Amino acid sequence: MDLFESLAQKITGKDQTIVFPEGTEPRIVGAAARLAADGLVKPIVLGPVDKVQAVANDLNADLAGVQVLDPATYPAEDKQAMLDALVERRKGKNTPEQASKMLEDENYFGTMLVYMGKADGMVSGAIHPTGDTVRPALQIIKTKPGSHRISGAFIMQKGEERYVFADCAINIDPDADTLAEIATQSAATAKVFDIDPKVAMLSFSTKGSAKGDMVTKVQEATAKAQAAEPELAIDGELQFDAAFVEKVGLQKAPGSKVAGHANVFVFPELQSGNIGYKIAQRFGHFEAVGPVLQGLNKPVSDLSRGCSEEDVYKVAIITAAQGLA
Repeated sequence: MDLFESLAQKITGKDQTIVFPEGTEPRIVGAAARLAADGLVKPIVLGPVDKVQAVANDLNADLAGVQVLDPATYPAEDKQAMLDALVERRKGKNTPEQASKMLEDENYFGTMLVYMGKADGMVSGAIHPTGDTVRPALQIIKTKPGSHRISGAFIMQKGEERYVFADCAINIDPDADTLAEIATQSAATAKVFDIDPKVAMLSFSTKGSAKGDMVTKVQEATAKAQAAEPELAIDGELQFDAAFVEKVGLQKAPGSKVAGHANVFVFPELQSGNIGYKIAQRFGHFEAVGPVLQGLNKPVSDLSRGCSEEDVYKVAIITAAQGLA
């Protein structure tokens, strides 16, 4: 079954509410209308009602089932409750005046809807850089208990093949502790998408075939991830061919439960992860869905500014599925 067919089955009837802060963007409005029509999620789009409706009219999109919420006209009592909750959450880092200004930003407003339980997740980034989506999520929703950071994964799909690539979006030069956490987060993400995780910690070395600080970091990260989640199949350091090709894995890493069978690939730093997923996307013709933000208390997804309406639709499905995990 296609990834999104299986996820759609999971979320249908679960009434997951997803907020879209960029409510006057045509790609967002079109995707929200489709999601509501298909009965997959209950969308909330933020923006002036007349402007959102005008976009929908231009698209010939039906907003039945879509809640259009204008932060500027949000009821005073509800807005005060949101302001009080934000000030409390920031624990003295922002004054009420600063918090009020923050809530004028649609991403902060949308994040507060998630934090206060009025939405189950958020999808943003079609017209905002990653930082504008991630910053409020880190400040307000924060990381899960036991997590110290977030990371970004892509779900790579082609036909029946399905893989997780991480970190491809957030951590530029992760240390061993961060890499270990990316590994366990990515394994959890894999399970959401019905992938039995076999996690490869990637390097230009396999089992000591090369030396250097970059190799040592991956070796240390592997040991830390294995200690943190001993029941998971995690191995490294592995070159990509050893991780992916069974014959090569048997030769380079005999006895490994992961080598030759990996389906979750943890890259040693952001540069290689970002390049790697784009090579698979462009040369290998894989569909790259994401980035899926990992490690947050509640699901928030960051869109690429080059995304299509279809991308928004699919990322919303993923976000809703994360909310059920």
